[in-house]
Amino acid sequence: MLVAARFVQGVGGALTSAVILGMIVTMFPEPREQAKAIGVYSFVASAGGSIGLLAGGALTEAISWHWIFFVNLPIAAATGFWALRLLDRDAGLGFARGADLLGALLLVSALMLGVYTIVEAANYGWGSAHTLGFGAGAIALLVAFVGREASTANPLVPLGTFRSRNLSGANVIQALMVAGMFGMFFLGALYLQRVLGFGALEVGLAFLPVTAIIGTLSLGFSARLNLRFGPRATLLPGLFSVAAGLLLFSRVSVDGSYLTDVLPSMVLLGTGAGLSFPSLMSLAMSSVEPQDAGLASGLVNTTLQMGGAIGLAVLATLSSDRTAEMLASGASPDVALTEGYQLAFTVGAGLVAVAIAVAALVLQRAPALAEATEAEPLVHPESAPEPVFSSEAA
Repeated sequence: MLVAARFVQGVGGALTSAVILGMIVTMFPEPREQAKAIGVYSFVASAGGSIGLLAGGALTEAISWHWIFFVNLPIAAATGFWALRLLDRDAGLGFARGADLLGALLLVSALMLGVYTIVEAANYGWGSAHTLGFGAGAIALLVAFVGREASTANPLVPLGTFRSRNLSGANVIQALMVAGMFGMFFLGALYLQRVLGFGALEVGLAFLPVTAIIGTLSLGFSARLNLRFGPRATLLPGLFSVAAGLLLFSRVSVDGSYLTDVLPSMVLLGTGAGLSFPSLMSLAMSSVEPQDAGLASGLVNTTLQMGGAIGLAVLATLSSDRTAEMLASGASPDVALTEGYQLAFTVGAGLVAVAIAVAALVLQRAPALAEATEAEPLVHPESAPEPVFSSEAA
């Protein structure tokens, strides 16, 4: 039931969150106003994560875990109501020119089969016929998707879109970074619960520094750095901070404490993500025309979900394998679990290291907002009525 319900929820997510950045680009064509809107978008996303962690833990402990789903219904109803009241109606192409339903089916099937293959590799083995067969099937579906997009008159994702180095590079970097970050959230929560003995609410509080720092930096400090230096120069230190946080997390121990072993990693991860996510969104949206904003927005959301799903599957599988090996060698459950988590965090840091290399070698330097609008005086942070974001969002 949960899998089926999440599938339906994913369809709704694809129709909503995937187009938000595209809507911002078209609703706020002026660079500075658009930058502010994207800054608010980043802040609200992080704030929602913070509230969700705390509310989810509180509801689970006080009532039942079922309520973490039910509580979203009034929020969705209110959002839908105000969207109908406040957002202008717009017209799309409709189905008259055709919709690439086959391309969508091939892509979704490839991703789902790929994630299934990775997750089940822990049970069948990486070299088993089951893993190799389903893995080959996922690759074949992905190749078929690429062939479909190259030949159809109305492709789901025009392949020419990926000629932009900043758009392609930003999406690859985001997928790699999110793989490590999602693994940290999932496996870090398991470490806190199963090794350190935290409750559901305590886990929510433990991760609060990450989302709080991301939200704060997205709306303020990160915006000014993008304004002054450009998104690429802001992104690289952020990625280094994320990698350092994951490496530090890989040193957690069985008898570790939150303040000395976990909190420093949370601060590094929050700082890095707070600098990186706004920069990545700016880079991904900077080189697209207004008519392609929806496509670019969808790609950003797709790589976010794909990187999280595949990355988490890989890291969780590697962690599970290491834990099983340690248990077989006679290690205690806590030691075995911790060894598995340590391996996953180390691999996650490696993925972010690859993202750093891509950022350094692929991304092109785009002008900072201060350079792009030389005719306008640069507003100092202390005198600005609102924090601004990078014009690379255009």
